[in-house]
Amino acid sequence: MRHNKKRGMKLGTDASHTKAMKRSLVRALFENDRIKTIDVRAKAIRADVDHVITWAKKGDIASRRLAIATVGDKDIVREVFEKAAQGMWADRNGGYTRIMKLGPRKGDGAEIVIMELVTEPVKAKAPRKAASKVTKVEEAPAEETVEETAPEAEAEATEEAPAEETAE
Repeated sequence: MRHNKKRGMKLGTDASHTKAMKRSLVRALFENDRIKTIDVRAKAIRADVDHVITWAKKGDIASRRLAIATVGDKDIVREVFEKAAQGMWADRNGGYTRIMKLGPRKGDGAEIVIMELVTEPVKAKAPRKAASKVTKVEEAPAEETVEETAPEAEAEATEEAPAEETAE
């Protein structure tokens, strides 16, 4: 039994203010395609934005009503659903937002980020090379040990070599 049912980040405020702030940030992101906020707030609304875009890709009336409840503005939801119907995120399976860090804020040192909607298509990854099977290499035959040759054999080898040169 959970008495104090905490879900998600509180962001330093009470639950109603957190809900209103997240709704406002999601609305601003869909209106402008890019917002500047602190890192914690951007990470808190990332899931809500992904849900709305997933509902927009689905496109039915129940999904539209869920999106209106999350965003709170019918016109913005209509625009998002139209973009999804045109295929803006058709090839993307999640990851509809990008967070780029700008650095600490001067007053209190909070990490400032730019959060934007990802609009470019997904680049196909290069196919991985199939793991080549390692085959056992046959052992090389052992070289025969060269025994010391007699001086007579060495003399015959030296006599044959000049004869071959002259034959050519």
